[in-house]
Amino acid sequence: MSRDPLIVGNIVGDIVDYFDASARLRVLYGNREITNGSELRPSQVANQPTVKITGLARSLYTLVMVDLDAPSPSDPSAREYLHWLVTDIPEGGDVCRGTEVVAYESPRPTAGIHRLAFVVFRQTARQEIYAPGWRANFNTRDFAEIYSLGAPAAAAYFNCQREGSCGGRRYR
Repeated sequence: MSRDPLIVGNIVGDIVDYFDASARLRVLYGNREITNGSELRPSQVANQPTVKITGLARSLYTLVMVDLDAPSPSDPSAREYLHWLVTDIPEGGDVCRGTEVVAYESPRPTAGIHRLAFVVFRQTARQEIYAPGWRANFNTRDFAEIYSLGAPAAAAYFNCQREGSCGGRRYR
């Protein structure tokens, strides 16, 4: 039985293949740093988070944020819903120093508990990355392949459900 929270939460498997992390990803909503599997409400994630990536010196990174359970965990027909896409993030710098390709859209789940994942890729060079035509049915694996990004450098996720609902996530 794996103890890796990205495997337990089915982030590895559902949107990315297993990878060895080569960077450290810190995501803060206000002064709260997310940990894998932490629970946040839509009101806590309404504003764009502060994101810092520590990895290979003088590297550039791409950040993808997706909802794996849109529109609902029982029918994730819009998986992966793209909430944010930022490229050319300098190592050690905040994500706001990168190029925002798709603006941050705050998660607003209406049914069930949604997993929201941040996936970071190391770029081999500064490159032009284009916004997809829509946010629903984004595919992180295909995106990484199209832009030759390779395996993820880091990933993290949190759970989010609508305000006032209760219950925990059940894993297979």
